[in-house]
Formats: sequence, C-alpha cells, structure tokens
Amino acid sequence: MTQANPQTAVYLALELSSKTWKLALSNTQKLRELHVPAGDPVGLLTALAEAKRRWQLPPETRVYSCYEAGRDGFWLDRWLRAHGIVNVVVDSASIEVNRRQRQVKTDRLDAQRLLQLLLRYQLHGERQLWRVVHVPTPQQEDERRAHRERQRLLGERTAHRNRLRSLLVLQGVRIRSLRQPPLAQLRDAEGHPLPAALLAECQRETARLALVEQQLNELERAQQQRLAQPVSLADRQAAQLLRLRGVGPVSALVLAKEFFGWRGLRNRRQVGALAGLTGCPYRSGSLARDQGISKAGNARVRVVMVELAWAWLRLQPTSALTQWFWRRFGQGNARQRRVGIVALARKLLVALWRYLEQGQVPSGALLKAA
Repeated sequence: MTQANPQTAVYLALELSSKTWKLALSNTQKLRELHVPAGDPVGLLTALAEAKRRWQLPPETRVYSCYEAGRDGFWLDRWLRAHGIVNVVVDSASIEVNRRQRQVKTDRLDAQRLLQLLLRYQLHGERQLWRVVHVPTPQQEDERRAHRERQRLLGERTAHRNRLRSLLVLQGVRIRSLRQPPLAQLRDAEGHPLPAALLAECQRETARLALVEQQLNELERAQQQRLAQPVSLADRQAAQLLRLRGVGPVSALVLAKEFFGWRGLRNRRQVGALAGLTGCPYRSGSLARDQGISKAGNARVRVVMVELAWAWLRLQPTSALTQWFWRRFGQGNARQRRVGIVALARKLLVALWRYLEQGQVPSGALLKAA
C-alpha cells in the first residue's frame, strides 16, 4: 500500500456511538473536532467539505478514515469507499492502551487517539500498531445470518424450558416433558389445580416456546435445502465438509460461512491464528510460561472445532490425527486430554482447510457412504 502525501490528504477518525458520531479531522498541521447525529452519512460528508474549505484544500482532496468495528457493522465502510474515502475498520481489542491503573476516557479522547494511530498507519506505514478487520461483502455477511439466528434461538428455547420448569417447581410439580400432560391437567403437590395466574403465565411461556421451536424447524429445513442444492461457494464447501464422517450439518455450515467461505487463507499459520487456536507464550528474563491459546479469532469456530475434535476421536478411529492424539495424550489424566483436544482441534482445522483447498482427505479419515 502506497503511503499518503501529507500535504494533499485529510485524515478522519470516527468514534461511533448510538446517538452521536464524534469526528476528529486533521491535515497533519491542524486538528478539527466535530460531531454529527449517529447514522447521518450526509452530515459526515458536509463536515468533510467544511473542513476542506477551512483548510483551503480542493474538494477532490483524498480522505483517509478509520473507525472501530462494533454495533454499526460494515455498512459504513462500504458507504465511505463508495464515496471515494479510503477507510479501514479496526479491531478495537488490538489498539494499544495506557497501562496506568486509571485513565481518562471519553469519546472525544478516543477519536483523537484513533486519529493519531491513523496518521502513524497511513503516513509512516506502521502496519503492526493495530489489526485491520477484513470486511465481508454484503452476500458473505448475509450468509452468516441463518446459523447465528439458530444459535440465538437455541438459547431462547433453553431459557423458555427452564422458566417453565422453574414455575412448576414452585408448586411442587416436576415433569420430564413440557408437552404431556397438558398444563391444565397438572396438580400441585397437594393435589390442587395450578393457581390461575400461574397457569396463565405457563401457557404464555408455552406459546413463546412453540414459536421458537417453529422458527428453529424452519431454519433447519432451509439449511438442509442449501446443503442439498448449494448456491454459493460457502454452500459448496459445507456440502464437501459434510462428506467426512463425524462432520454434521451445523459444524459444516459454521466452518464454511464463518471461516473458509470468505477468507483467503494462505498457510496453516494463518488458519490457526484466525481461529485463535495458536499458542501464546510469555517470556520475560528468566520467566517463561505458556498462557494457553490466544483466543483472538472467531469464537464460534473455536467452539465448533473443539466439539468436532471430540466427535472425530469417536467416529474417525483410523485417522492419523486420532492416533496422534491417543499416542500423545491417551495415557494422561483428564486435564491433559482437555489440553490435547485443543491441539487436535487446531490440527484438524488445518486438515479441513487442505481438504477444501487441495481436495486432500485427512490421512486415514473415512468418508460417509454415498
């Protein structure tokens, strides 16, 4: 990436909040601070035009901007780029911070700090001072909605079921199934019908549970259809992963749509780092210890890979990865096996990447019967 010309550029840092966007602008010589209503890109363009006019810069002066990834997502990045602004979306967890025990923090100071880092990034080429987020296309972003909604619905279903059981336990009623017998036929610990208000609340909770289960069934049917008739690259990759024994529809879809389907991975180190499954050593002088995995990547992928690693041990006993695990950790205790399963998850993720990119089936792995 070529470095910007400091004499012919405007630098903009945005601190986004729910009500107001704080803007910090600079031409490397002067600083200007403004704010516009949240979600007002037209006001943002107006503020930029006013800053160029005050600094006597031509309207076509190049603008470099940045903001932290968060609740506003990536639509703003696409909008800025469509208007000729060179923007970067930054991982907020990668931004260096003051290590003092207490520090002053305001949106205004955050915007100024972002602006200082942007100047270092664009003018001096300091590419390691933060991590730039890879922005998905609208289609890639939309493809992640289904399995993420399913994950939320599963949590809601569990919450409704637990709430129903808790309400019934208040009356000494313990049942295995929430559908049989009907709520109206239940009796409390003394043999009396359930109180009217409690019964009505349970019925409303049951209705909400039924709605969640209906939506879950609809989502799962749609996902099965996408696997049977792949449309996008991620769908085709999920269908290919599904051919391996031990890989289910949920795991295949999450890995394809969250990881493999839209990231250009070049080597196994990038695969491990992007999933947050790489080691994180701590060495200072004579002190040396391992802090475990970095957990700096996609949390959904890490969860799926750990679950998939346990399933791989059971369903792929002839796999070279399974045999490596039992040789390395089979004689250890439960804690050592939990450590080993994370190492297996990382190795398995790399093997799946090679399987998708090169068609190389993991050594010794079995495919599902056609």
